[in-house]
Amino acid sequence: MKTILRKTYSVCPVCLKRIPAYHTGRGNEIFLEKTCPQHGDFTAVIWRGLRDADAWRGSVSPIADGENENCPHACGLCPEHRQGTCCVLLEVTKRCNLSCRFCFADGGSGEDIPFETVQDRLRALAVPGETLVQLSGGEPTVRDDLPQIAAAAKEAGCRYVQLNTNGIRLAEDPGYVRALADAGLSFVFMQFDGTEESIYLALRGRELLDVKRRAIDNCARNGLGVTLVPTIVPGINVYNIGSIIRFAASQSPAVRGVHFQPVSYFGRTPALPSDADRFTLDELLQAIDDQAGGIVPRDSLRPSSCDHPMCGFHGDYLVMGNKTLLPLQKKQSNCCKPATAEQNRLFIARRWQRPGKGPAEKKRSQCCSKDDPEIETLDSFLHRVRSQSFTITAMAFQDAGNIDLERLRRCSLHVFDDGRTVPFCAYYLTAQ
Repeated sequence: MKTILRKTYSVCPVCLKRIPAYHTGRGNEIFLEKTCPQHGDFTAVIWRGLRDADAWRGSVSPIADGENENCPHACGLCPEHRQGTCCVLLEVTKRCNLSCRFCFADGGSGEDIPFETVQDRLRALAVPGETLVQLSGGEPTVRDDLPQIAAAAKEAGCRYVQLNTNGIRLAEDPGYVRALADAGLSFVFMQFDGTEESIYLALRGRELLDVKRRAIDNCARNGLGVTLVPTIVPGINVYNIGSIIRFAASQSPAVRGVHFQPVSYFGRTPALPSDADRFTLDELLQAIDDQAGGIVPRDSLRPSSCDHPMCGFHGDYLVMGNKTLLPLQKKQSNCCKPATAEQNRLFIARRWQRPGKGPAEKKRSQCCSKDDPEIETLDSFLHRVRSQSFTITAMAFQDAGNIDLERLRRCSLHVFDDGRTVPFCAYYLTAQ
């Protein structure tokens, strides 16, 4: 027996027409159900019942009749969108040096965006002194002129420049990494699906673990913080979640955290999945408890307060000398004032960017060894916050099968394309 829990809006996975949708409860699980007058009924599991969904969602209001009526097809952003831009993604190429089984952008077949076009778009999107731009693709590092693009982003006024990459060229070309750092690159967002080669063979088509390690080392030598980004796919790497976290912590301070992305079915893999092929946010929380509970306390992961709570979570830590994680905040009921995009941008930038290497930082390093497991003084605590901070975050992207427009209207990750700024899941939405 099912119970209607909440009304929202979604799209038909076939024609992408906006249609009413409902959260329905069946036992402990929650499903998104919708009916297209032309293409029939669709359902997708969105919560497995491993956490209290109402407590996790908090006081976020549903979409009322008459609200956001043009969503998602008028995105750009519309006046009814409820969140500003935390990070703006800019594609710089359609080329790629991998052909991954899962790819939101379906990269690999296409060309580079002309440098002059990229430069114009950077000038158009930048809010001087504020913008965090993510250079993406395709695989951005196939471009020899990527350091010039990073420099152009800084010249346009972007405060932070992030690289979204598979890490292959960062591993193979130390001079290229140095040029990126010299050009003003702030930090690196690197695909990292697990600690075993079988995972990369299944997801990326080749062995890549050593490549990832060398990329981290080359970034570390140039002061570039790396956040590891695993795509979590049922039957392939769910069991490896705890090992990913432990590996990441062992690589601190070069590695600044882990950003989990449960698989979504768009881009290269638009086929409508079964519920068994989905991995929900509460399943990810439970897997972290089960596999890494010894170093990640259960009450240290909190719902997103910038995006919709059902979109993700974050935890903020210090890496101690014995590579355990000390939480800097405890979970609270999700009733607090939502974070602005600016607050969220400053938070992730402070955590993901490595601190400077000037005389003051060297002095702190001498007085407060990173191998010392104790925090005995205020100075040692402040040094560890600067040099050994670590985040565990997640973003559950939406595809045409499970997209919930209540969630979409709070998205703060936006794609810039020809003057439009579009929420990520709306921009890459693919008919199934």
